[in-house]
Amino acid sequence: MTTPAFRPSHVVPPRGMPAWEAPDPTRPTVPLDALLPVRLLERRGDWGHVLCANGWQAWVDGRHLVAVPQDPPVADDEPTTVADPRHLLAQAQESLARYRAAVEELAGGALDGESFLRRTEDLRIGVVVDGESVWLYDPAQERWVYGDGTRLSTYATDHAPGTAPRRGDAPTRPGASDGGH
Repeated sequence: MTTPAFRPSHVVPPRGMPAWEAPDPTRPTVPLDALLPVRLLERRGDWGHVLCANGWQAWVDGRHLVAVPQDPPVADDEPTTVADPRHLLAQAQESLARYRAAVEELAGGALDGESFLRRTEDLRIGVVVDGESVWLYDPAQERWVYGDGTRLSTYATDHAPGTAPRRGDAPTRPGASDGGH
């Protein structure tokens, strides 16, 4: 049973891990189970002081803890909501294909370093897929958007609220057409 305020920051690696009462190898305690959610409270060199969901605390080799991604907040205000991720996925696919082609030409000797830089200088791509969650970089709006499978919202932006992106495109509004996608 977890305590109400417990929010893990890490999990124990899949093989489990030894634990100690203090940051001292001569004071071992019960090992931690594989994939046990823990919150890292403190670091001392390689040592990590962790809190388990049941309130038990131990010291571990902090280098082996697996970080848990924290869900980003999903904005509810309309100006930051994006209607559909498909156009960003298509843009990412196209940019990746262009970059790959340039890398292959560079590796094959068909491009020199300066030509490679010119061909790739305006490419911007960012995609992270983690199960049903996706983070996509929108280069036209200079922002990262987050999707949970049901909606897509601005997560982070390179420009101040209320100011236009430097690249000049109008913001995408909910329900806006995306060219038939």
